[in-house]
Amino acid sequence: MMSTVEVRLERIESMLVTLVERQMEKEYYEIDEFARIVGRSAFTCREWCRNGRVLAAKKNSGRGPHTTWTISNAELRRYQQEGLLRLQ
Repeated sequence: MMSTVEVRLERIESMLVTLVERQMEKEYYEIDEFARIVGRSAFTCREWCRNGRVLAAKKNSGRGPHTTWTISNAELRRYQQEGLLRLQ
């Protein structure tokens, strides 16, 4: 059983990892990264991309013929400031 100090240290460590990830800006984010940053599930974020609620592009994932959604840093910032785009 872990002591209270160990539990608190683990919690602090995980919060630091989250802060560092937020500080590191990337040019493009994969769905899992975008979902973690905006606090939504990857499924929800994929649906937003598919429905045009978030501007995204399909790119090769390196797993054969399969592609994955990628979202630009500019679009992440736009979403954080303005929210979802209207349905067309």
